[in-house]
Amino acid sequence: MPTRPPGEPLLMNRELSLLKFNERVLAMAENPQTPLLERLRYVCIVSSNLDEFFEIRISSLKEQQLQSPNLVGPDGMTPDQAFENVQQAVHALVARQYNLLNDDILPAMHAEGITLHHASEWNAEQQEWARDVFNRDVMPLLTPIGLDPAHPFPRVYNKSLNFIVSLSGADAFGRQASIAVVQAPRALPRLIKMPPELSGHPEGFILLTSLLRAFVGELFPGLEMLGCYQWRVTRNSDLFVDEEEVTNLRHALQGELSQRNFGAAVRLEIDKLTPVVLENFLQREFSLKAEDTYRVPGPVNLSRLMQLCNSDLRPDLLFPDYRAPLPAPFDRVAAKPSELFEAVAEQDRLLHHPYQSFQPVIDFLTAAALDPDVMAIKQTIYRTGEDSELMKILLAAARAGKEVTVVVELMARFDEQTNINWASKLEEVGAHVVYGVVGHKTHAKMAVVLRREKGRLRRYAHLGTGNYHPRTARLYTDFGLLTADPKLCEDMDKVFAQLTGLGARRSLKALMQSPFTMHDGMVALIRAEARAAKAGQRSRIMAKMNSLLEEQIIEELYKASQAGVKIDLIVRGVCALRAGVPGLSENIRVRSIVGRFLEHSRVFYFYAEGQETVYLSSADWMDRNFFRRVEIAFPIYDKTLKKRVIDEAFTYALRDNQLAWQQQADGDYARVKSRREPFNVHQYLMQKLGV
Repeated sequence: MPTRPPGEPLLMNRELSLLKFNERVLAMAENPQTPLLERLRYVCIVSSNLDEFFEIRISSLKEQQLQSPNLVGPDGMTPDQAFENVQQAVHALVARQYNLLNDDILPAMHAEGITLHHASEWNAEQQEWARDVFNRDVMPLLTPIGLDPAHPFPRVYNKSLNFIVSLSGADAFGRQASIAVVQAPRALPRLIKMPPELSGHPEGFILLTSLLRAFVGELFPGLEMLGCYQWRVTRNSDLFVDEEEVTNLRHALQGELSQRNFGAAVRLEIDKLTPVVLENFLQREFSLKAEDTYRVPGPVNLSRLMQLCNSDLRPDLLFPDYRAPLPAPFDRVAAKPSELFEAVAEQDRLLHHPYQSFQPVIDFLTAAALDPDVMAIKQTIYRTGEDSELMKILLAAARAGKEVTVVVELMARFDEQTNINWASKLEEVGAHVVYGVVGHKTHAKMAVVLRREKGRLRRYAHLGTGNYHPRTARLYTDFGLLTADPKLCEDMDKVFAQLTGLGARRSLKALMQSPFTMHDGMVALIRAEARAAKAGQRSRIMAKMNSLLEEQIIEELYKASQAGVKIDLIVRGVCALRAGVPGLSENIRVRSIVGRFLEHSRVFYFYAEGQETVYLSSADWMDRNFFRRVEIAFPIYDKTLKKRVIDEAFTYALRDNQLAWQQQADGDYARVKSRREPFNVHQYLMQKLGV
């Protein structure tokens, strides 16, 4: 590593950087220019992100505290120091989140006729209606558990809604009542619509929390209810599969999935009014401490409010509808499979989602399934969704007698069960289903179609930076390439052969591949720019990704900066590199763009003596992507398409002064300010590519 500036760590802490990203997401909710229900959506997204943060990152940090308590990381902190700083940052973020919701967003929604009716505000008619709902739809599903030697503390599901009830008096058996736990069934809706004539508002709702709190006393007849308080616990949700012992990955994973929701507790969220004695009781039950406990002035799971954003309540309070167009030539060739293949054979076709429709990818695979000249389809699947049109196409292709080979990544976090289900369905219709390489997640996004033309087999392919998931293709920014380029297609076939079979590593002509060549290839490209700068030649690096953590890559970027290379990094989320530090990284700028769409594409640009080398990739610059995953990076050869990628990934993003944040030397982020005309990269690309 380059010399550390006096008293300064070389790298930012991973967890703190991730929290900084969530602060930028929350800033979208704080912005009054954001449509009201979209503001609520961003609040919910932060809650969902924090859930996974605790399930994975905090769980990992707690393990480090146990295993290596004295180890000082490149961020200059021991695990205990990192944990303390992280907890302080999370507590501050959560407080900011609830203050925004209670003081700003909910009152603004109320003014628009969308309101949450709290039990303390119910009139007599509303009370009667709520009691009827409770008695009819809720009470029969509840199982109150009074805690005593015969009734131990119940097994609590990860992130489930629960209530702790303080009681007084003796029951029918003469037992003195003290504490009971009521678990809210997961089948119950967390938001219940109140009839408009009772609500007095066009859209009035009550929370399940309010309903239970108001009437839970009826579960304990003859006893005095002293208080009822909501709570939930978050558990370690990382899966462990012993890769040396496992003989059937799918069976082993199914066994682990059944236990995921009962891992070690890492966070306790409780109602802000919960008495300390009950707080301490829950902390002891889950072996948690005060710093692991979050008192919240509102629902313990804000993600449940997302229901208000995903309906047709008030379209005028959401972002204006955007329908991504079919780009030429796919707007006129999709009807005939042969025409689609001819269009791809004519030249490479670049797609930029969500500004352009994902439909050409669906049409490409549909054409492959329907075309009698197509012999085989090979595809990787990482995330695709429970109701996937794409998977149905592959099922139809297999039923039609095509040779269908699907590499399904079973270890795609939180999508494991969905992928297991699809794998089973594919096997039932005769598709070849493999699970990649144990110990290396298959994260590459690629599909190859083999078509017989004039007595020979010709390959067609799709490569992408994002998942084969039509829903997220409307929300995530990603590039895709449809191509018949022989070098690219041949390399992809070799990668598939590695994933499905056995044998020595195969030499690739065009693709970089993890875990074999991508890391060394990227390092070599960075070093080449540094040599050019030292020689007084023009040099430039631009890179766009979700996360930047790998230490050697960061070291090479520092060295390139010191050699004089101008480096622009667009990193949406976690970034361990510290930009603009004197003596270390003066020539590096890091910006993050947070807006309507989730920035997801990975794009890497090197000036390369005027050749302007551009790679698109499925991989971030992280240890796991370089060394523990199967990833690919593919070059863009066509000059016109290359210019599009450079402009759409970098030129316009570096002009943005509405959604962009720039990293400061201390690791914090500040909004990009400019006296120029306002420029929103998402809005611009919708207008440019949506024509």
